[in-house]
Amino acid sequence: MPVVIPTLQSSPLLFARLAALVLSCVAFSLAVHGAQLGHGTGDWCIFCWSFSFAGTLLVLLVELFGLQARAPVSWRNFPITFASYAALLCLSASIIFPLYFLKGYSSTYSSRDYRIAVAVFSCLATLAYICEVSISKARPGEVAGYMATAPGLLKVCETFVACVIFVFISDPVSYDDHAALKWCLAVYCICFIISAAIIVLCVGECTGCLPFPFARFLSAYALLAVLMYATATVIWPIYKFDSRYGGHTRRTSGCSQTVGLCYWDKLVAVSILTALNFILYLADLFYSARLVF
Repeated sequence: MPVVIPTLQSSPLLFARLAALVLSCVAFSLAVHGAQLGHGTGDWCIFCWSFSFAGTLLVLLVELFGLQARAPVSWRNFPITFASYAALLCLSASIIFPLYFLKGYSSTYSSRDYRIAVAVFSCLATLAYICEVSISKARPGEVAGYMATAPGLLKVCETFVACVIFVFISDPVSYDDHAALKWCLAVYCICFIISAAIIVLCVGECTGCLPFPFARFLSAYALLAVLMYATATVIWPIYKFDSRYGGHTRRTSGCSQTVGLCYWDKLVAVSILTALNFILYLADLFYSARLVF
């Protein structure tokens, strides 16, 4: 059976990429032109949109000129991997931008309309990238790259969620209070590094160079990650929200005046994201085990 590689011959895929290209371009153009983003978070949002735009443009140019065979990466894996990260980046910008630049914003400022438009186009760009991933993912019976399968897409989500966790626990640092919290940090780091390495191996088409069966390694790693994240899912809330361990049982009154997320909100977000990654690794274990058995 021939290998299926989505190309520009697929009209729905082409339309999805063009829509993502235009919408992400409009989002960061409006943000730079008139949104007046003075907070450092605005730079992150602009990076999300501009990076997504640049990567999509690169993919379109490579396929337009038929350079897939000359690309230094696996073209079965790279486009959908990038689209998945772009969807998550635009999604994060669509959530962060209103929190920092629309929450409690006075209607007297001239940049209000620009900011509203930026938020709308960011959400539309997110939907466009989600459509691209949905079109590009492997269908039953197709022979496609690993990153186009459910376990591959889960790896992308796992690494992205871990990156968000890193941001929340490092600003301010919230893992130095107890040794158990440092174990949680170790869980996040170890699982992130291994998952990222798997993605790099797949995109670089280097899995055949491993001295052991790749599918069995994926299953063993998914089981290990589930067990590690299960401990972190329990430990983090106990040591951060139980007063017996110096935790904060209630949201402080100052959080309502804080722009964006306050310290307590970030602790809650880490707990939720840890549980989310536990669920993602559990699903990863299920799909990876199916590949072996």
